[in-house]
Amino acid sequence: MNFSLQISEQIQVAAIALEHGALVGFPTETVYGLGADAENIEAVANIYRAKGRPSNHPVIVHIAPEADIHYWVKDLPAAAQHLIDAFWPGPLTLILKRAEHIPDAVSGGQDSIGVRCPSHPVAQQLLRAFKGGKGGVAAPSANKFGHVSPTKAEHVLEEFPEEVASGMIASVLDGGQSDVGIESTIVDMSRLDTHGPVLLRPGHITAMQLQQVLGVAVNAPDQAAPRASGTLEAHYAPRTPVALVAVDQLEATVQQLLAAKKRVAVMAYEAHRETAGLQAWRQLNNDPVAYAHDLYADLRELDHVDANIILVEALPTTREWQGVADRLRRAAFDSQGVLQAMLGI
Repeated sequence: MNFSLQISEQIQVAAIALEHGALVGFPTETVYGLGADAENIEAVANIYRAKGRPSNHPVIVHIAPEADIHYWVKDLPAAAQHLIDAFWPGPLTLILKRAEHIPDAVSGGQDSIGVRCPSHPVAQQLLRAFKGGKGGVAAPSANKFGHVSPTKAEHVLEEFPEEVASGMIASVLDGGQSDVGIESTIVDMSRLDTHGPVLLRPGHITAMQLQQVLGVAVNAPDQAAPRASGTLEAHYAPRTPVALVAVDQLEATVQQLLAAKKRVAVMAYEAHRETAGLQAWRQLNNDPVAYAHDLYADLRELDHVDANIILVEALPTTREWQGVADRLRRAAFDSQGVLQAMLGI
């Protein structure tokens, strides 16, 4: 990996690497992705190997703005085209019926496929260079499965030192900090006749914005909904346990943990007084867009301060906070009961 090359040269090298079956880390406006040729079954399998990802957990296919989506999907409903016209390129993934010639390795064996067109300029240049802009890059977030997603190139390098050293990951393109900071909104448009549009994963594009374009409300996930990236109950988690704490309980909880000789890190969005004795403190913005931008980077930093627990101030329950609230809920899922055990409750 030669970081002395200009970014345009790096992109050309990365596109060739993808065509030869290698993996490439690359930036999108949401988070960094770990990409492979979506039509190369062995290359896609290497994504799963590198991440430790279950083989039935789908990945998202990224295409260039000029690419023909009909190559990837069996049918493109008018409602899906309306969403494409409104939000692509951008942080929106559509689940549609997969074209029969596309391998089901990208969809976890399902007959559907997740497709999106990212807006990040480096991602677009890579997709245009890869197979002359006609290919698709299958890419989940560039992190070990279930961990915090990367929003900087150095996060990717931290996650995969062995894979980079071995050449399994041939290149990691540096496009700076991801603007959005959380993964794309995912909408199931594959069962419109029976279920209507279904919001599988909230994100930067909100349910209200989707409704304004579609003219109908998006429905909540049902048991028969297609599996989609990042929708497991436990996901996006640092190695340090995470606990969500209500604003009126935060200071008292901190004091109880400190009295119990616990090492505590705190992430809050309100202007609280920083408590003496904390391992670390991060105050995030009280605007949901700015909060999302900083969320994963701050979680990664707090994961390295040798804390026993990361306390996160619970977020507002209004719709504009749905995306980041979803990520924090999943990040804290496997840590349920840890806070109570530390407090002796």
